[in-house]
Amino acid sequence: MGINRYLLLLLMGLYACQHKDLSPEPQDYSLSVPGNFPVPAVMKDNPQTKQGIALGKLLFYDKRLSGNNQLSCASCHGQSLAFTDGLALSTQGASGKMLPRTAPALINLAWANNGLFWDGGATNLESQAFGPLTNADEMNQNLEELVSELNQVPEYVNRFKSMFNDTIKAAYIVRALAQFQRTMISGNSRYDKYVRKETGGVFSEKELQGLVLFNTRCRSCHTGELFTDNNYHNNGIDNDFSNDALQGIYQGRFRISYNAADLGKFKTPTLRNIALTAPYMHDGRLPDLKSVLEHYSNGIKVSATTDTLLLGNTQLSANEQTAIIAFLHTLTDSTFIHNKDLSEPVIP
Repeated sequence: MGINRYLLLLLMGLYACQHKDLSPEPQDYSLSVPGNFPVPAVMKDNPQTKQGIALGKLLFYDKRLSGNNQLSCASCHGQSLAFTDGLALSTQGASGKMLPRTAPALINLAWANNGLFWDGGATNLESQAFGPLTNADEMNQNLEELVSELNQVPEYVNRFKSMFNDTIKAAYIVRALAQFQRTMISGNSRYDKYVRKETGGVFSEKELQGLVLFNTRCRSCHTGELFTDNNYHNNGIDNDFSNDALQGIYQGRFRISYNAADLGKFKTPTLRNIALTAPYMHDGRLPDLKSVLEHYSNGIKVSATTDTLLLGNTQLSANEQTAIIAFLHTLTDSTFIHNKDLSEPVIP
């Protein structure tokens, strides 16, 4: 009797060990914030957990999220290019049609507190995800069909149950995606080592010259350690916004706010890893950093909403442009693009 009781307890212990990872309590996760960064806001409605991040990572790379099972989020946001696709206007969406805007880099999104998309059309990462998921020209997914498809995968069923104590729902899918994307933190470039006085933080004379020029010429929009003010500006890329053929897609923030003062304003992108994320501007029209500097120096198109900071204060000599570009290359974070915590996992 004593032996049988011992065997029963042993079997129960083995069963518990085998299944302890299937439904653990969600464990809180604190973002690893670089020392020179501000503290990100806490998402009370979708707190970071280890399980939620792991689930979001699987979903980010899973092609089941597209209607034809051929596209994942990573198809247009590749890690080696700082989560961009290297294209101006992509045609790799479900319809094969050319998209009207370039895929933005996914960098330091935990601090993106003033809207997502180039025009701020989504308020947060959770709501943003529904756009590409359901857009006919992007992933073209029916959310009910997606839920049904994921329900056929036992690992997903277990993970959603563990994370949300519920069955799989579209709202949980985007929450998990958002949790993973908020871990895409880039703050270990040579620039960061320089400002934190760490080993490897050495600048050349040209890079130092570029830093000084950048601070006096570019910091008004590319502010702080995030290198973005998370705001919207008309940077003089266009001066005619009357073309309404694509539902105002070129009218920028005005498309969302209907405020005439927002015509042609687009969100300030971060400049972190900027050397990896060509081409540039909301439609990818500028192929390289030299073209960007030439635009600001000699190509501003003036309209009623052009940012006044760009008027009469942007001309740069060839030497100054070269120096700024040299500095911008110090913002490349090789640990970010090789971070295995962000890399493609084995999809169940």
